[in-house]
Amino acid sequence: MPRIASTAWRARSRRGRAMADAALPAQRMPSIETLRQPGIARGAGVVLAGCLLASATLPWVARDAAAADAATDYPQRPIRAVVPSPAGGPPDLILRMLAPKLAASLGQQVVIDNRAGAGGVVGTATVARAAPDGYTWLFTTASHTNTPPFNKNVPFDPVKDFSHVSLVAQNFGQALVVPPSSPAKTVQELIAIARQNPGKLNYATAGLGTASHIPAEVMKSMAGVDIVGVQYKGTSLAMGDVLAGRVDMLFIGTNVAVTHVNAGRLRALALTGAKRWKGMPDVPTMQEAGLAGYNIINWFGLWLPAGAAPNLITRLHAEFVRALSDPEIRQQFDAQGLEGVGMPPKEFAEFVRRQSEFMHALARKIESAPKPEAKTP
Repeated sequence: MPRIASTAWRARSRRGRAMADAALPAQRMPSIETLRQPGIARGAGVVLAGCLLASATLPWVARDAAAADAATDYPQRPIRAVVPSPAGGPPDLILRMLAPKLAASLGQQVVIDNRAGAGGVVGTATVARAAPDGYTWLFTTASHTNTPPFNKNVPFDPVKDFSHVSLVAQNFGQALVVPPSSPAKTVQELIAIARQNPGKLNYATAGLGTASHIPAEVMKSMAGVDIVGVQYKGTSLAMGDVLAGRVDMLFIGTNVAVTHVNAGRLRALALTGAKRWKGMPDVPTMQEAGLAGYNIINWFGLWLPAGAAPNLITRLHAEFVRALSDPEIRQQFDAQGLEGVGMPPKEFAEFVRRQSEFMHALARKIESAPKPEAKTP
């Protein structure tokens, strides 16, 4: 076997294997052909993780401009926005960009409540049990539909237990990042190392079905490699161990990755979307790196508990569309590799239903495995 790394890197791999004792055993994703069978792939707008959207951005501004005048008595007190992941993760950062604009428009403070745990299940369940009065929001990622099929005893239905307000934003895909000390300079070099050392490399994930889990499993399946997943209670904790060189790789949102990559703290090998992002112009896509057909992006949505009044849902959708139309927000999103969407409630509800069906079908194709203990700091 060729010499592939320093003693420190090999020691890191041993530590990774020890961490993986409580982690998700290596899983095999179904082949691309299997995923495209009838009943699994549901049209050209759906990709492997069910995250791709048509590229229509903010087409509903004019139609809903007057809707902000609805529900005029709301709000009368501060609003709690639950983000079911730690502070510093992609949904947290996006909502913190939007919150000042929303607060100014609504006339009440938007208080962000980070409720991490179980890949988003803990915080999401909190919202599902709340009153549908508009004072408790859920703002999260595609994990809303992706996580439940991979976890037993999830205490909510992502479709039936929520009022669907809007798909707010999407990104250009996740960035595959490694520590600067990694011997892999490209995706193909990473795959070669993994093939030479089956089961010795590891990847960090914020939970089963999350945007850090699905891309890694797709890469493993397409490349035919054995890389062990290590679960964390959120992307911030996962990022900490990757930055420290204790874990070999992570798929993370471009808006989080770009700062660390530009500072030299991480190396980006590829983006999971179908096109390059101008914020990281030298980073190729996974397709360009040799994995034909690989195309996964992440999306971010807003929900209320089930039973929210239609005029309240319409009002909040209009407020988010207004915020997304703000030039400052557009500039911030552009810098972070994000696109504002503002999908209307009815379309969003149908989108969530389709994604939930897709992920349940996908989960049935993956070999079931016991849920590992989440890693604590």
